[in-house]
Amino acid sequence: MTDTKQANAMWGGRFAAGPDAIMEAINASIGFDQRMAQQDIEGSRAHAAMLAATGVITDSDADAIREGLLTVLSEIDSGNFAFSTALEDIHMNVEARLKDLIGEPAGRLHTGRSRNDQVATDFKLWTRDQYDAAISGIQALIRALLTQAEAGADWVMPGFTHLQTAQPVTWGHHMMAYVEMFARDLSRFKDARARMNESPLGAAALAGTSFPIDRHMTAQALGFDRPAANSLDAVSDRDFALEFLGASSICAMHLSRFAEELVIWSSAQFRFVALSDRFSTGSSIMPQKKNPDAAELIRAKIGRIMGANVGLMMVMKGLPLAYSKDMQEDKEQVFDAADSLMLALAAMTGMVSDMKANTASLEAAASSGFSTATDLADWLVRALNMPFRDAHHVTGSLVAMAEGRGCDLPDLTLADMQTVHGAITDEVFTVLGVHNSVASRTSYGGTAPSEVRKQIARWREVLS
Repeated sequence: MTDTKQANAMWGGRFAAGPDAIMEAINASIGFDQRMAQQDIEGSRAHAAMLAATGVITDSDADAIREGLLTVLSEIDSGNFAFSTALEDIHMNVEARLKDLIGEPAGRLHTGRSRNDQVATDFKLWTRDQYDAAISGIQALIRALLTQAEAGADWVMPGFTHLQTAQPVTWGHHMMAYVEMFARDLSRFKDARARMNESPLGAAALAGTSFPIDRHMTAQALGFDRPAANSLDAVSDRDFALEFLGASSICAMHLSRFAEELVIWSSAQFRFVALSDRFSTGSSIMPQKKNPDAAELIRAKIGRIMGANVGLMMVMKGLPLAYSKDMQEDKEQVFDAADSLMLALAAMTGMVSDMKANTASLEAAASSGFSTATDLADWLVRALNMPFRDAHHVTGSLVAMAEGRGCDLPDLTLADMQTVHGAITDEVFTVLGVHNSVASRTSYGGTAPSEVRKQIARWREVLS
């Protein structure tokens, strides 16, 4: 057997052409980085304009490059562009087509730059767009939550700890808890976007260039705040992608927590909410089923997004400065995570906008499980000047009495309560109803409807 045949046998039938085919397959990124075509052409147009302004290339060459790039972009947008794996990536595909269109001037476009700073610029521009999309998506979700909170500022429901009934809260208060969560996500994306907004273009391969380029000009043209200050770091940096994945992971975790509550709340056992048909599916065998599939899929997205976060961290963790081919593995994970996050945000916003709360079920559940026991203990402290630990003990005895009789605390008589502590008066019944309970929680950030409405107004002002 010849050496070539032996090699082919080892590599298998998929790579019939031998090692050249394998190298092309592992080396090429055009299968996924073509998503950055718009950003690549945007960066090249800014670079060409700068080269002409600094006298590195002629105005006529710059004009030809600009028009040629617009033609290339039009071909890509219309689906008439033939991407070539042999040309490896989006940068070489665009440049090769540009040469077909305008000839020699195309060869001047790459003056003063490298594919290292070019790909960093493209990827930053693409990721910046995803930051903006995430910010917009989170704002839309917060607005939907505020609408729910406003509608249900007075609706009582059980608050849980350990998924056990704890104290009554309001629907509006629960919705506002998620507003606070997603507002932190909003802050993280905004903060990271501001930090990443430095242009790598002109850093060249790693050391800068001897051509008299103007990096401030290209940075401004591309909407960056400034050029990156160190050429080595500029081509090595993928923190902007890692921060996007980190912020996306936390946001997806919040979405997953909310999705889990919607799955529970929409069950026949809870009946707290009804999800619309738009975000539910039926069963192939059980005609009564209405499954919260959208919520379940949102709940699962954290796996993909967090996986991308860990994956890129592992790619970057052992890389010396400056650029290494390992960094080609940065994009697919970010692309997938961005797609997953935007879809999850849109689906959750739709579900929140459409869902209907079952106020009767919410109030009935809020009234069960001795949810006003803490209110009783607090009353004993205030009205009888009892130490809280003693009040806790007395309340526990009353809960045990009610549980033994199969009733709730408000159903006990005053005489019943006085057998546990003789100083209790009928004033105690003013704190035992769930509406009384939530109305009394007027501390800042509390569940009282008056406090919830204050927070809604504050957030509406912030978003406006």
